[in-house]
Amino acid sequence: MANQLFSTRTLSTQTSSSLFTLTVAPAKVIRGSDVLEAATAEIARLGSRPLIVAGKHTFTTFQQSLQTILEGQQLHIAQADYGVDCCEASLKSLKKTAKEHKADVIIGIGGGKAMDTAKLVAHQLQLPVVTIPTSAATCAAWTALSNVYSETGAFLYDVALSRCPDLLILDYELIKTAPQSTLVAGIGDAIAKWYEASVSSGHLQQTLIIAAVQQARVLRDILLQKSAAALKAPGSEVWQEVVDATVLLAGVIGGLGGAQCRTVAAHAVHNGLTHIAKHGSIHGEKVAYGILVQLRLEEMIQGNQLAAASRQQLLKFYAEIGLPQKLGDLGLGNITLSELQTAAEIALAPNSDIHRLPFKVALEQLMAAMVSTTAPTDCRDTTSRVLTRGISDEVEE
Repeated sequence: MANQLFSTRTLSTQTSSSLFTLTVAPAKVIRGSDVLEAATAEIARLGSRPLIVAGKHTFTTFQQSLQTILEGQQLHIAQADYGVDCCEASLKSLKKTAKEHKADVIIGIGGGKAMDTAKLVAHQLQLPVVTIPTSAATCAAWTALSNVYSETGAFLYDVALSRCPDLLILDYELIKTAPQSTLVAGIGDAIAKWYEASVSSGHLQQTLIIAAVQQARVLRDILLQKSAAALKAPGSEVWQEVVDATVLLAGVIGGLGGAQCRTVAAHAVHNGLTHIAKHGSIHGEKVAYGILVQLRLEEMIQGNQLAAASRQQLLKFYAEIGLPQKLGDLGLGNITLSELQTAAEIALAPNSDIHRLPFKVALEQLMAAMVSTTAPTDCRDTTSRVLTRGISDEVEE
């Protein structure tokens, strides 16, 4: 243990041969129905001058109730709209606002963009951060990671943070106020953990990575078995279990396993799509489609019949709960061949997570996979037809 640093807050990825740190979990998680008011005492322990980072919709919906709750703890609050995305301009503006307010704690409330922005501002200012998700669309409220986008919604880079949030408040009553489509997207984002971690890390023997991969399997099974019932009964026990899976358990996997368990081709495809889709669809929807692309690549390049069967299983599951199965479902049915190539080129950038696949992927192969996610399972024949017929014909379908 001499060369390892562990604590309840920081159990992240290997940084050198002699130093091993993990950012596994928030320092404290409070969850339940109507727990926000009771949890504000924990916020007060972290600071007395919070800056609340949220979007306009969140402020409109929760401003009065949230302000009353926080002022009840004698907290001197300031509020700031993060804008349209976690982007460099927003981060610069928010840091200025935080300094002017003399903020001693940052509170992020809203969806994944608000979580990422609040965490990164707190990281840059070396302040504690509280995350209060209002949807179950991602595990961003849990993780020590922030994604940075352009002002038009194109993915630029991610930032590994020094720790997970100091406090995560998961109030089911807040989550219930979000459109059901956000939970559907969260299911898509979370279920990707298995399909990506099993490919990148399923062969590794380190204890915590084995644990992360097995947790990803458990997460997949929970979502396959319970999602349809949960979506039919918002607020029910099974609904709460699925919310816990998407917001909490999904975060554990990247925490335990590190970057190599987090993302592979599905997220790489998401990153490429953000450069042509802008704000037309949300994160988990693109990731869910990206899983199908990854499985197609495994079929096409490796002749992997298990991947073919998994893709067909997911297509049925997606149809049942409303996840996108093809580009048209993401509002990209009329994209040009040039736009498709742009997305694929970005997904294949030298530092892309797609290179965690155990085989090389050519641009032509990725473009073919992206337009054949609903193809029959005879993968080699289908691949030949796609490549022979021409990608432009597939895009127009």
